[in-house]
Amino acid sequence: MSGVIVRMWEARAYRDGFAELLDWVCEDAVPGLESAPGHLDTEVFSAADRRVVVISRWRGEPAVMPEPPGHLVPRDPHAWDFTPVDR
Repeated sequence: MSGVIVRMWEARAYRDGFAELLDWVCEDAVPGLESAPGHLDTEVFSAADRRVVVISRWRGEPAVMPEPPGHLVPRDPHAWDFTPVDR
């Protein structure tokens, strides 16, 4: 997968905001990513500690995930970019 960038985005919800954060990610944020140029694939994961992780694959520069509504998260989300390793 030469030229592919994988972006991992992670946010943790307030105790009572997890369901709303997950809905926002799945219904608003990810559909916007999927229509961006260079988008290849996106997966969404959740964890028991109220975290949502989005893994997206891009040909070229990844689109930026929008900021979640502030009332859902106690801190800014984090994002990291990776490139596949041939082994």
